[in-house]
Amino acid sequence: MPTNEEITRHHDPDPSENPWVTGPPAPVTVSIVPYDPEWPRRYQALSAEIRTALGDAALGVEHVGSTSVVGLAAKDVIDIDLTVADPRDEDVYVPPLERLGYVLTVREPSFHEHRCLRLAAPHVNLHVFGPDCPETIRHRMFRDWLRAHDEDRAFYEDAKRAAVPGGGHVMDYNARKQKAIHEIYDRLFRAAGMM
Repeated sequence: MPTNEEITRHHDPDPSENPWVTGPPAPVTVSIVPYDPEWPRRYQALSAEIRTALGDAALGVEHVGSTSVVGLAAKDVIDIDLTVADPRDEDVYVPPLERLGYVLTVREPSFHEHRCLRLAAPHVNLHVFGPDCPETIRHRMFRDWLRAHDEDRAFYEDAKRAAVPGGGHVMDYNARKQKAIHEIYDRLFRAAGMM
């Protein structure tokens, strides 16, 4: 189990690392849409497909990100955290996921051996991490905090909407809302007695 220090530290990938497996994505227009009650049902169907395809190799499958928070506006993209025994052992999970239509797009050894596979329709970002990864713990804590705290859910939605103008890659949009995310993490970690 990670320590509180490992969980509360904002860990970034090595900036010299090229994470793109097939090259960087083209710039896209980020669009925030109102909360859709179909998102949890979509996740349930996706989760069942992933678990069936991977069997025992799927140690955990979690709905994370904004679409996992009822009432929160978001990009119409389901974010899923998949836990496997070793993300470096791509032969175990990538081929079965490719048969479902997922494409391995990101490989970040410096960021907890993170891998990301994307599905085009419906839009899914499938984040792969190993067991007891601080990042998956952080994702669940952030999701659960927003589910329980209306003020921070509204604060985060405002930050998301403010981050949309500017264009560029989705990563540019993510960078523009980073300050708000860190503020929320600070509040939730302090409330949990971790800082």
